[in-house]
Amino acid sequence: MNTISETTNIPVGISACVMGEEVRFNGGHSQSRICRNQLASHFKYQTFCPEVAAGFGIPRPTMRLTGDPQAPSLIFSRTNPDVASENLGQRLTDACQPMLQKCVDLDGFILKKDSPSCGMERVKVYQPSGHPHEQRGAGLFAKALMQQYPNLPIEEDGRLNDAQLRENFVMRVFAHHHFRKEVIEQPSFHHLLQFHSSYKYLLMAHNQVAYRTLGKMLADAHQEPLDKLMESYFEQFMQAISQPASRGAHCNVMQHIMGYLKQSVDSTARQAILTVFEQYRLEEVNLITPMTLLSHYISQNGSDYIRAQRYLEPYPAHLGLRNQV
Repeated sequence: MNTISETTNIPVGISACVMGEEVRFNGGHSQSRICRNQLASHFKYQTFCPEVAAGFGIPRPTMRLTGDPQAPSLIFSRTNPDVASENLGQRLTDACQPMLQKCVDLDGFILKKDSPSCGMERVKVYQPSGHPHEQRGAGLFAKALMQQYPNLPIEEDGRLNDAQLRENFVMRVFAHHHFRKEVIEQPSFHHLLQFHSSYKYLLMAHNQVAYRTLGKMLADAHQEPLDKLMESYFEQFMQAISQPASRGAHCNVMQHIMGYLKQSVDSTARQAILTVFEQYRLEEVNLITPMTLLSHYISQNGSDYIRAQRYLEPYPAHLGLRNQV
């Protein structure tokens, strides 16, 4: 099994304009420095632009969603003499089908916010009067992507500027990648148990109910068909880690891990560690501070089991994601 720091070239889809390709309606781009600089060392990007794939041209008039927010139509905001205005949504949907097939081996996707094709949420949907509905929608490609790959970690470029959302997205991409490589590509009940064991404390930090439910599922599952068990486990696991963990939840997990040091670290040192945990809970320091201290003692005094917990390093430390949460 590769270590976290050795894991590179994780396949991640991304809206082409976010990678700096000049495919936007005005011939420009929306390059994200976070995607290009911070994450590119471990992500192998595959770029997609549904609007170009549909033949709408560069440059092109802006497009918008209109009608029912649950099932909107796609229109140009002004006439494009090079493209017939009828059935734009169907053209885009047809162009998306081969793109969606190429997403089967991806471990994540980064979408362009507010786009009528790629926006993940909060995309304006207009009424016939020209005013937007209060209810927002999703871009046509984004909606199809989320429906076809409900377990795939998906995020918008704008939301990645939020440190908590960025940390959670990258963690989910690595978890998705590990499950695909270690369980889906090597299917066995043993490998599923190994995966669950390594993610035990990360799962506890994000969702204690799911932590107990999934543990019980595996304990009772010896007679279940493996493919159904893997599918059910993966769906519930990815859903459980979909939201950032709270500071209180992190403190709870770090205190559980401290239990493995009870016999090997003296009480004075343990109290100093717990003091740093409390500083983190009170938002006086960020997560990197207690985790660095805890990881130091675990590396020296922890068992093989606790050192293998991916909670301690769910992604490469040099990405610096725990420095701001």
